[in-house]
Amino acid sequence: QLQASGGGLVQPGGSLRLSCAASGSIFSINAMGWYRQAPGKQRELVAVSNSGGRISYADSVKGRFTLSRDNAKNTVYLQMNSLKPEDTAVYYCNAFLRRLGGSQSSDYWGQGTQVTVSS
Repeated sequence: QLQASGGGLVQPGGSLRLSCAASGSIFSINAMGWYRQAPGKQRELVAVSNSGGRISYADSVKGRFTLSRDNAKNTVYLQMNSLKPEDTAVYYCNAFLRRLGGSQSSDYWGQGTQVTVSS
């Protein structure tokens, strides 16, 4: 299970921080990060961290968003600065992980949290 939090309404230029915690009997997390989906658009990658600590960002958020990961807490954080109206979307946490007793990793999604950037 992935529990996301931190969305809300913010003015352009403002900041928000999203959190996502994976719970349950986890053997390993291969990758964890955030996607977003704006109305009428496809879901797109925002930022993802792999098990080696490498972080990838969408070009549209580079320099503004920072993904960090706390492996001890199975949690990722997305610090979003200099927000723009085009960042408005539902943000979904994603993890590619393996459960204890499982033989392979699978994709898991959080419930989605709304981020609205508007004056």
